[in-house]
Amino acid sequence: MENYSIVLFIMAIMVALSAVASRIKLPYPILLVMAGIGIGFIPGIPSIALSPDVVFLLFLPPLLYDAAFNISVPQFKSNLATIGTLAISLVFLTTTAIAVTTYYLIPGMTWPLAFVLGAILSPPDAVAATSVTKGLGLSHRTLTILEGESLVNDASGLIAYRFAVAAIAGAGFTLWNAYLQFLVVVIGGCLVGIVFGRVLAYFLKRVHGNSLIAISAMALAPFIAYVLAEEFHVSGVLAVVVLGILLSVYTNRLFSSTTKIQNKSFWDILIFLLNGLVFILIGLQFPQVVKSIDRTFIGPLIGFGFLLSFIMLVIRILWVFGHNNNLKKAINRRNLNPERYKFKIYSAEKINWKDALIIGWSGMRGIVSLASALALPITLADGTVFPQRNILIFMSVVVVLITLVVQGLSLPLLVRFLKMEEE
Repeated sequence: MENYSIVLFIMAIMVALSAVASRIKLPYPILLVMAGIGIGFIPGIPSIALSPDVVFLLFLPPLLYDAAFNISVPQFKSNLATIGTLAISLVFLTTTAIAVTTYYLIPGMTWPLAFVLGAILSPPDAVAATSVTKGLGLSHRTLTILEGESLVNDASGLIAYRFAVAAIAGAGFTLWNAYLQFLVVVIGGCLVGIVFGRVLAYFLKRVHGNSLIAISAMALAPFIAYVLAEEFHVSGVLAVVVLGILLSVYTNRLFSSTTKIQNKSFWDILIFLLNGLVFILIGLQFPQVVKSIDRTFIGPLIGFGFLLSFIMLVIRILWVFGHNNNLKKAINRRNLNPERYKFKIYSAEKINWKDALIIGWSGMRGIVSLASALALPITLADGTVFPQRNILIFMSVVVVLITLVVQGLSLPLLVRFLKMEEE
């Protein structure tokens, strides 16, 4: 059976399992990941190589764009401090924590290799967060924080990843250069999103009333924005996110009511198919990476994956509670002396402990971490083999699966428990 036939077969299974997940009230990403693992171990099933280029170009732009387009802009603004600290500061802290743990516990790990693994696993995934939390009855504000964080943190993680891989290749690393490049990549990505969004908005105004042209342009927009940003060596992720938010602000002026309904239906179907395919492909990667590892190392590495997942979860929860406590103190200082503190701090950003716990528990890793691991070069510039590549890929897949299955399965139970206590 050809690979395209296998993909069609997998998509048919994905649709059927999604219906089953809906009936048994289980987050469908969890069922699809487990099904992907099971399918991958069936004898005779051809291996499906998940190309990083395919993920970054075909999967990531539409998924990020849809999430950004549907996010609440007022809620995003009012929770910007929380989203910013989760998406930037926490990502770099998690990268460092994973690197330190990996360096001292896995034999043969150098600091650059440890930081590569930290950069791969540090950003929670937008696709996983929105898919697993959908339908759990979380507050709109909690969902906005999770989605907003996941939309921005990919840029932080991918920048750290580039620096770590460059250090392994011998390009060197300087802190001031890292900060400068981070600013260039972030600001440049935002500018590309803004400029392209303005151009697209001008075009959509000229074709107002033509639903076919408008929806087609919207379908191509995230791919074009991503490619343009990457050509300028800035963040394609942020370009797509900014584009989605910008168009959501203009949507009432750009589309007729009929076009808006048709556009939403088109994107609902597209995102459902892409989400399902992403999660089942994640599961399919596990049997393939298992074959590349010495069997004597598989057990210890899986145990180490559980340890890393636990460390990431604890750091995230402590960070969310610590940030919320700092917000409360800052708001109290501002209220006592409003003339001294000129910057506005939104009182709505204070998070109760239940929402903070849910936000902390929702840091699943997903397709971005997996694609980053698979994108590791096979050889370095001098022709030598990339050190510990199979170990890094195996660890990344294991941690992605652990966070998706363990946190994804327990999150609905946690939400129900907190609601029960509240009642």
